[in-house]
Amino acid sequence: MTARPSPLVALATVLLAACLSCEESAHRDIQDELNILTKRNDALVPPATDRLARFGRIAIPQIETALHTAAPTGRMHLIDALERVGDIETIPVLRHFTIYDVRPEVRE
Repeated sequence: MTARPSPLVALATVLLAACLSCEESAHRDIQDELNILTKRNDALVPPATDRLARFGRIAIPQIETALHTAAPTGRMHLIDALERVGDIETIPVLRHFTIYDVRPEVRE
């Protein structure tokens, strides 16, 4: 006789798979918004900033990573997005770029 997993184990497995799928989807969606903020300087930027800010805390690591390779205009857009996230976890990143960025327009 084959042992069947309990309904609780089956439910936990399904929920875990769903969570992982959502996280992967969020990661791709965040990257899409980051691409707009780092590569464009047009009317698509404000809505992308709004969408990125709505991701909240989960977007912070990807934003921080993008900041290190973005051009100055992209860094300004990303810093604006971090400010809009409004999470305490953004403070060290914002402080770093305010003090150390080589471009004065980014430091402002």
